[in-house]
Amino acid sequence: MDSPAATVTSDFAIQTDKLSLWYGSFQALFDVDLQIKQGIITSLIGPSGCGKSTFLRSINRINERLGYVRTTGRIEVLGHDIYAPDVELVQVRKQVGMVFQRPNPLPISIRDNVLFGYGIHNKGPKPSKEDQDRVVEDALKTVLLWDQVKDRLRHKGTSLSLEEQQKLCIARLLPVKPTVLLMDEPCSALDPKGTEAVEELIWQLRGEYTIVIVTHNMAQARRASEECIFMLLGEVIEHEPTEDMFVTPKQQQTADYIEGRYG
Repeated sequence: MDSPAATVTSDFAIQTDKLSLWYGSFQALFDVDLQIKQGIITSLIGPSGCGKSTFLRSINRINERLGYVRTTGRIEVLGHDIYAPDVELVQVRKQVGMVFQRPNPLPISIRDNVLFGYGIHNKGPKPSKEDQDRVVEDALKTVLLWDQVKDRLRHKGTSLSLEEQQKLCIARLLPVKPTVLLMDEPCSALDPKGTEAVEELIWQLRGEYTIVIVTHNMAQARRASEECIFMLLGEVIEHEPTEDMFVTPKQQQTADYIEGRYG
């Protein structure tokens, strides 16, 4: 799975064809067919247990960490089948970054957090300190964190506020140059001010990255995404531009969920 943008062979960042997934004998996804456009923010909504996070984690094959997971169907990222025999898992993870519900900075310095993935994936000569400094500054500026931490880069990442920790976790992905960012309820541990700051960051990252965000917050889905996917019991019920879905949903199940009649 090549990383340069020049190798893109599809107008869609992510496509799935009859994607099904089982946890042991329990089927969590049923024949999911989706096409997610490049460079936009797409939100995944639906009640707990509907398959949102399972689907998200399928896109970078993180579900495979569980030995009892079985997947069928096809997933393409930028036109490349991520389950093809010649695809290395490390390349999938490089191309598709993941942000989790609760910030998970490493218990090392802010600077070393940013450089962590960069060091693992860099196959050339060890970058000079000047190059590393540039990478750190660029990543922290991109996530709107540089001004707050530039004088304390040697402090532990775990010393930051939760909002700053989540921004740091996003910054840690950027030096690897992913094309897709998956975010599993990235604001669930944050207060309203922190949520607003991370949503602002996500909005600024669109265009340069394709972003897929799982959220239980209907207001957040409406504010912070351009297209929206509603899932229920492991199936995709509706996929529409966000405003269309919230104003004129096509399926009664979608309307019932958005209007709070269940879930």
